[in-house]
Amino acid sequence: MKRLRPGVWLAAAVLAVLVLAAVAPHLFSAQDPLAVDSAQTLRPPSAAHLLGTDENGRDVLARIVHGTRTSLLLGFGAIAIALVFGGLLGLAAGLGNRIVENVIMRLSDIGLAFPELLLALVVITVAGGGTSNAVLAIGVANIPGYARLVRAQTLAVRRAGYVEAAHALGLSGPRVVLRHILPNAIKPVLILATIGVGTALVAGSALSFLGLGTPPPEPEWGSMLSTARNFISRAWWYGVFPGAAITLTVISVTVVGRALRLRSEGRTSW
Repeated sequence: MKRLRPGVWLAAAVLAVLVLAAVAPHLFSAQDPLAVDSAQTLRPPSAAHLLGTDENGRDVLARIVHGTRTSLLLGFGAIAIALVFGGLLGLAAGLGNRIVENVIMRLSDIGLAFPELLLALVVITVAGGGTSNAVLAIGVANIPGYARLVRAQTLAVRRAGYVEAAHALGLSGPRVVLRHILPNAIKPVLILATIGVGTALVAGSALSFLGLGTPPPEPEWGSMLSTARNFISRAWWYGVFPGAAITLTVISVTVVGRALRLRSEGRTSW
């Protein structure tokens, strides 16, 4: 079997650092991300401000570090919502009768007909802006895709020999579903969801960039990019570093997700 490449371990280390920054941001920056200092506006990277300052004199590094929690929440929170509700719908479609299956699948087809970000914008229009509603909007936009994935896995698992053996041994329907069908149907979907976190994070940053996600002055990478575009000719660092944070996070999540998928398929080892 093919051994895991060093790049995967590097991506995992980056994710570990990001999680630590989200949990304990003070370990990476002692600066207050909301502290305004008009005497330090748009200062380039220096010993005092490693990544420079923004138009209000706030430390860019501090805002990126403190914005990690919100940005990760947009990605992981949205996928968690999509997995829970998409998983329930997919399980119902895979185990239900033909009418239930057709209704759920046709609704999923309608949802999949719209681009993810466009569907999220529709939800935002109804629910309003803000971090929580952005997480909800992206999660709802991803539900149809996960519903179809779980339904396909459920149809495959329910015909497996061990499920038929469980029925033959007299296990009740709910116990068979909870102990055999659901765990085996959701496992490969969980691995694919890891890759989906990167897409959800980008969608969350896009909503914040458009002013529909995390409201200012709260730090969030997408909203920082939105403001930085007005100062790109005077302060290159203002937009480069938040953009680099988004890019590095998405790449790391994707690399780790792909490695998990290969390992689940037996094509690599730790």
